[in-house]
Amino acid sequence: MYRRSAAAAVLLAAALTLTACSSDGGKADSGAQPKAQHPAASAAPEPADTPAPSTDPNAKPTGPVLPDAKLTPKTGTFTAQEKQYLSGRVPEKTDPAAVLQSGQEACDRVERTAKRDKDAATGSVIAGEIAGAKDAITFLCPEQKPILAAAEKGFPDGTRQSPAAGTYRALTQAATCKWEAKGKDGSVLAASPEAAPQPGTGITAAIPPGTAEFTSSGCYAWIPA
Repeated sequence: MYRRSAAAAVLLAAALTLTACSSDGGKADSGAQPKAQHPAASAAPEPADTPAPSTDPNAKPTGPVLPDAKLTPKTGTFTAQEKQYLSGRVPEKTDPAAVLQSGQEACDRVERTAKRDKDAATGSVIAGEIAGAKDAITFLCPEQKPILAAAEKGFPDGTRQSPAAGTYRALTQAATCKWEAKGKDGSVLAASPEAAPQPGTGITAAIPPGTAEFTSSGCYAWIPA
């Protein structure tokens, strides 16, 4: 009876010991397992410098272009002048007719503006407001060449280095038009009058010889008077 009780006690003590060990071992195992370490995210590479896309839909592309032999519309034919305009201007996998349309739209804008105001048309070409106007006029609407010829003699509002001496006319009548001509030493050689121009009178600037810098604001564009 005693032996049986003693054996039972021994077995009970052993069971308790095993249970405790198992419990401690579980805790130890869970504590020993480190959390998964994710690799540090690599810094995103700096984007490569890429040239900004041209805002001129009529600008000649810098990449591969269609050879002249493939400058054919899906229907009809191109005139000799249209082919000249398209030469070297149509990117690969681009419909030549779509490129031609951009040039025709430039011509339409020049023509519409010139009908209302030739000075405004000239100024818009000088200021670059009609993209691709030079080539469009040259090949697609040569009747507008007087506008282009006048524009090529002028210059836009802003700063112009070493302008040719002479009298120039601003293509605006805005009273906010101001200008100044400076010599190489920075001295003011001539400037717009303080008084605002009379309504209906043209704004002119007499650029003296030796002018190193001509600066204007609010004058839109200038052409020889």
